[in-house]
Amino acid sequence: MNKHLIAVVIAIATITLASCSDEQTAPQQQRPLQTIDVANVIVKPVQNWHTFTSRLEAPEQVDLKPRISGVIEKIAFEEGKKIKQGDLLFQLDDRPFRAIVSSLQAQISSAEAALEQAKSEEERAIRLTERKAMSTEQAESRTSTLRQRQAQLDALQAQLTAAKLDLEFSSIRAPIDGIISRANITKGNNVIAGQSVLTTIVSDKAMYAYFDIDERTWNTSFSNVTSADKQQVVMQKLGQKTGQDSFPYEGHIDFIDNQINAATGTLRVRAVFNNEQSESTAQLRAGSFARIKLAANGIAEKIIVPDRAIGTDLKNRFVLTVGEGNVLQYKAVQVGELYGTFRAIESGLTVDDIIAVNGPARVGPGMPIAPNNIELDSKGIAFTLSPIADETLTAKNIIQLAPQIKSPLAAELVSQLASKE
Repeated sequence: MNKHLIAVVIAIATITLASCSDEQTAPQQQRPLQTIDVANVIVKPVQNWHTFTSRLEAPEQVDLKPRISGVIEKIAFEEGKKIKQGDLLFQLDDRPFRAIVSSLQAQISSAEAALEQAKSEEERAIRLTERKAMSTEQAESRTSTLRQRQAQLDALQAQLTAAKLDLEFSSIRAPIDGIISRANITKGNNVIAGQSVLTTIVSDKAMYAYFDIDERTWNTSFSNVTSADKQQVVMQKLGQKTGQDSFPYEGHIDFIDNQINAATGTLRVRAVFNNEQSESTAQLRAGSFARIKLAANGIAEKIIVPDRAIGTDLKNRFVLTVGEGNVLQYKAVQVGELYGTFRAIESGLTVDDIIAVNGPARVGPGMPIAPNNIELDSKGIAFTLSPIADETLTAKNIIQLAPQIKSPLAAELVSQLASKE
């Protein structure tokens, strides 16, 4: 019995060992390569951007106050509407001022009659004095009376001029073009000259944006800029979509302060924006929050890659490129400015590099892959303030732009691409 059991065990062991030996000798199956999106780098002329925040200000703003005291009789404007310089806004009760004007006109008529009489008496005194029929003292008295009558008339005429001004000021008119606010004081209320704020008016044809540039940035990027250069800027309002391509308002610098603020180490700069927009365009309003982008003057072409293609390790920023045999390679890079979802590369890549578009999220250096070639789309992203950034550079427009954009990379691109054209 024991002999039979031992024989069965030995037979099972033999079969198991044979099976294992067969499995070891069978060839191992290879795993399929991972499919990864790859693309050629693109080349763009770019400018370094600097972003600042600001509040829009109207070039002209008026807190409208009456020049005379009186009672409001009429409000002649629609609140919140555009007005023109000279438009009637408030009408004060002008009857007291008309009465003063009439009274002074009557006094002037009387003074003119008295002056004419004084002139006649002086002329008579001169003739009598020549005939020795009147003493010199009496003649001088009549001359003095004439001068007094003339002075009284001059004083009354000055009072009439002031009274007419007060009558004119009873009609309160717009001192500037712009948009008017609400009426702070309504019909029937008394207003005090130079104190009561009737409403406010802000000009709307242009808007100012003041912002501060730190001293280091100014010296490195804008030291040669003057207000006469009209350096171009673009602006984004609060609530508009974020991104490099969402700055629809164009303006220019028209004021640069004459000194650095010693307390903050910044220079005050002002940009002006034309606000004569069409009805379909949102209007710029004073007090609005704004984000200003200012580009440095220098334009240079740079290699551009998606920002997600850049990885970070303990030491470097890096990009994975496709090498020989479709094996990923590690390339340390120096990154530049961010333009929407794309990042400029200062060094580390060449124009011929093919990159892993989605970066090192699922792959790593030395890994073989199955490349899926795609084309990078950068349309709608502003890389400069110039229209030449509207489309990816091709061989033809690189050659065309080469005389305008000077850098070592331009020479390399032209030499490589011109031969292919």
